Amino acid sequence: MKAIECSKYGSPEHLILSEIEKPSPKDDEVLIRIKATAVTTSDVLIRGLIASPVAKFIVQLIFGFGKPRNPVLGMVSAGVIESKGKNVTRFNIGDEVFAYGSVSPTKRRFGSYAEYICLPEDWNLALKPSNLTFQEAAAIPYGGLLAKHLLKKTTIKPGDEVLIYGASGSIGTMAIQLAKLVGARVTSVCSEKNFDLVRSLGSDETIDYTTDNATEDLGTYKYVIDAVGNSKTSELKKKSKESLLPEGKYISIDHGTPLTPKEAFLQLKSLAEEKKIRPVIDQVFPLEKMAEAHTYVEKGHKRGNVVIAV
Repeated sequence: MKAIECSKYGSPEHLILSEIEKPSPKDDEVLIRIKATAVTTSDVLIRGLIASPVAKFIVQLIFGFGKPRNPVLGMVSAGVIESKGKNVTRFNIGDEVFAYGSVSPTKRRFGSYAEYICLPEDWNLALKPSNLTFQEAAAIPYGGLLAKHLLKKTTIKPGDEVLIYGASGSIGTMAIQLAKLVGARVTSVCSEKNFDLVRSLGSDETIDYTTDNATEDLGTYKYVIDAVGNSKTSELKKKSKESLLPEGKYISIDHGTPLTPKEAFLQLKSLAEEKKIRPVIDQVFPLEKMAEAHTYVEKGHKRGNVVIAV
């Protein structure tokens, strides 16, 4: 089968189109013929080994030194079940599914930058929302699960003021929608070119972090949610931490290890089917243009998700 292999950590040019052996499902697994996957910020950070010296050592301890132990990256997939193990009861051959290859920090599997992947039936795997395409389904798990991880640290009540920094990215676009569902008044921080996007998702207010007087637009907030993390900062971001109400809380995607429980994954599926959330896709690249897709994501200005058509 065709797959993209990461020959070593570093630039996107190390992502090579290869022919590798097609996997076979174990007794409790399904074999998915992948129709779409996604390039996430986490993929880019792992491939580029973009981290502090200590973090680089930890990343390589987990994923392999010099190059990824599993050279096929990617954790998001949407496709069709082609075969299954003898113990699988929840899915049938021909089912259209979507998946995220992580259930917990100790149960995760890369490999979606390929034509096929095997996953256990009891992981974050479910029938694809029938109202979404494969590409749209592939744009849900990463941003949706991380946004739910952030919002789980809140107790948002109707009317609470919430500021989302990095609102136009894959995590931020989901965080806006999920915060609105529980009644928050959302202020989105992004560049002006993305104002129409975040407003269409429900944002009540917008702040352009690139302007000289952006800090003057800050109000006071029950929660400040940083969907970008330590990789990016600005004067506005620094000041936002001082714009909390006395009982307010600052929450960053870099605080702790994100949890991706199956319950949250299935909730995202239901919300998508009910049209209460919608995925945002910036660009779609073919599998063989994976290096270009990584280069685009690495620039840090994507709107929502970058999807790969397999």
